[in-house]
Amino acid sequence: MIAGNTQIHALIAGCRSNDRASQKELYCLLKDYAVKICYRYQNSLEQVEEIMNEGFIKLFKNIHQFEESRHADVLASLKGWFKRILVNTCIDHYRKNASYINGQMLSEDAENIADKQETGIDILSYKEIIEAIRQLSPAYRTVFNLFVIEGLTHEEIAQHLDISVGSSKSNLSKARENLRKILTKKTDHKAYVEPIR
Repeated sequence: MIAGNTQIHALIAGCRSNDRASQKELYCLLKDYAVKICYRYQNSLEQVEEIMNEGFIKLFKNIHQFEESRHADVLASLKGWFKRILVNTCIDHYRKNASYINGQMLSEDAENIADKQETGIDILSYKEIIEAIRQLSPAYRTVFNLFVIEGLTHEEIAQHLDISVGSSKSNLSKARENLRKILTKKTDHKAYVEPIR
């Protein structure tokens, strides 16, 4: 599809001038990447597509702000820039719907749940782990993704989600505990099947 920086530069220039063919080509190039990011934050494919499309609208609207001349690998830099747009769009979507899911926020007394050693995780595939994350409640899933996958601090998460630092820590702790239970169930089932040697 896209071979090198020259073609990416041309594609970005086309998007800046609202060329529909360039926008379509960039959409096709980045769609799978965008779905994977949004998929970590949402349960339904409908919500994933809604957030992804909103992210693409923001990308096309703000592509003039992307400075491709500062990067050696323009596609990788564009993906990183787009990832921030998508994650922020996921956060916005969470905050917009938080009034419906605030009942799942925990009090700060859940902060002290002890971490236990995870076992059998190495036999799970990436797809199974992501599916397990998607089974978490929206509040837990969002904090888990932002802390573990995106690398935000609890202070940053609290600011983005308009919650307390304690709630962020509580949600992460409970998310880890719930995820451990989900993954333990999966590995317990897999333990009954011996690998063929």
